[in-house]
Amino acid sequence: ISDYAKGLISSTLAEKTVRECKRLGKPLLIDPKVEHFDYYKGASLVTPNNIEAALASAVYIDGPDSLKKAGETLLKRLECEALLITRGEQGMSLFEADNRQTNIPTVAQEVFDVSGAGDTVIAVLALAIASGASYREAAVLANFAAGVVVGKIGTATLTEDELMSAVTAGLKKP
Repeated sequence: ISDYAKGLISSTLAEKTVRECKRLGKPLLIDPKVEHFDYYKGASLVTPNNIEAALASAVYIDGPDSLKKAGETLLKRLECEALLITRGEQGMSLFEADNRQTNIPTVAQEVFDVSGAGDTVIAVLALAIASGASYREAAVLANFAAGVVVGKIGTATLTEDELMSAVTAGLKKP
């Protein structure tokens, strides 16, 4: 679910979706808006950006310690399996229910436009997880995807070839 807070997603719809996904054993990934965070309690993975995470956790994120506190606060509050905070030029930080934190540095070479980067992240996460990837593997792949789309002007799409090229180039770096 990509929640734009435009009126489509209600607490009832979100809660029923969480419940049904749990019943079916299907992962539910959420790109939330701050005012709807509590709608998604029990979702599999939630992907706020840095500002959303700070606002929702009431923790000013200004370094590793506050980032960890915000991530752990939201993970506990939402009772989700994982929380991925997208942090722009600082990459992404994945918090998992087993108390593991993985910081993923950005791979973007040049940033022209961040429009749609969050949508790319959630889409690639969903595809990777549906294909059997772990949350960590999916987050790394989503980070490569975001690095490609922010290097384009306007809300951009990502092709399979572009993603493969980004991953291959990233694996070749020391």
